[in-house]
Amino acid sequence: MKATTYLERLLGENEKILFTTRQHWFILARNIFIEILLILAIFIASLLLILLLNVASVIVIPVGFIIMLLPIASLALDVAKWTSSQYIITNRRVIQIAGIFNKSTEDSSLEKVNDVRMMQSFFGRLFDYGDIEIMTASELGVNTFRQIAKPIQFKTAMLNAKERLERGDELRSEDIQKEDIPTLIASLDLLRKQGIITEDEFNQKKKELLSKL
Repeated sequence: MKATTYLERLLGENEKILFTTRQHWFILARNIFIEILLILAIFIASLLLILLLNVASVIVIPVGFIIMLLPIASLALDVAKWTSSQYIITNRRVIQIAGIFNKSTEDSSLEKVNDVRMMQSFFGRLFDYGDIEIMTASELGVNTFRQIAKPIQFKTAMLNAKERLERGDELRSEDIQKEDIPTLIASLDLLRKQGIITEDEFNQKKKELLSKL
């Protein structure tokens, strides 16, 4: 299938998105609130100049409108930045995407993740946001995601993906040729007979393999 989004074009072969989040909407709401206050302040100041100081409206209105465009443009920019910034967990790595036109991408391989630290304030726990610090063995050392939404789910999804990768559970149907499936089932049956895996485990794995035929 052809990649249709920027994120999909970043994915490697057989790489799958497991979890996606952004900064909490509080961050966007705070910026928008400040910009709306500025727009109202400019509007009120324009009215006062016209009504109280008798400044010609033909001068105040266009000048006030031009000044008002600045917080309006800033508001639109904040919305675009918030929308375009993403924090993604795949079955192989953690990806951070930022930028509207010029994209900036940072990623950390799950294999190099040494530890994960989550910090939540009282309001963070109440409204489900917080900071995530990812400590890796790479040169960057620590990668911090600030005030992201759903930090607990993000951390859990990352640790689960790392554990599955280390166990080798990321072997997908694309990696298994159909002609290899009977051989794999025979190998599993041998492990069952040797008592290494249980009957239930054998039947479950056998069912998964047969479903790929």
